[in-house]
Amino acid sequence: MISADRIPSRMTKMELLEIIKKEASSIHIKDIMDASVYLRDDARYMPPREQKDFIERFTRAFFNRIRDIKNDRNTYPGEVDTGKLREFLEFLDDQFQKAVEVPEKCFQKIARIITIYVTFIREEPVHPVGTRFPGGLTVRRDGDVYYCPVKDKQVNTPSALCRFCVSIQDPEV
Repeated sequence: MISADRIPSRMTKMELLEIIKKEASSIHIKDIMDASVYLRDDARYMPPREQKDFIERFTRAFFNRIRDIKNDRNTYPGEVDTGKLREFLEFLDDQFQKAVEVPEKCFQKIARIITIYVTFIREEPVHPVGTRFPGGLTVRRDGDVYYCPVKDKQVNTPSALCRFCVSIQDPEV
């Protein structure tokens, strides 16, 4: 697994993509199913209809994103902000260390690969455009700007990735 102490002072997006592709190739359908068990447990207090949608959406998103990473043939110009990447990895390492059960560890491993990919290579929000939050609020895009309906409420939550996300608070919420 990519770690903060192995990040060089300079790194291109393409170099990071090659590392992430290798990690994505180690993910199998069983890992995604185990992560879905964690999602099911995590969503246990949601209303049944939202719970079912949440689990299906994230399981599908995990499968699709891992496939997208493995098959990505795009060229991403530019360098990665390695200081921010190190901070991000330290945060993710801490989350992984706190995971106890196999399903949560699988969730953390897959989420780690996907979030590094979307945040540092594609420069997209952690939650894809269209992601629904309670109350029917969604992540949206207007031109090159991504808007999140819960960013301001979650940015200081210790376990949230919001502080690293490229989205900004949706002013309409």
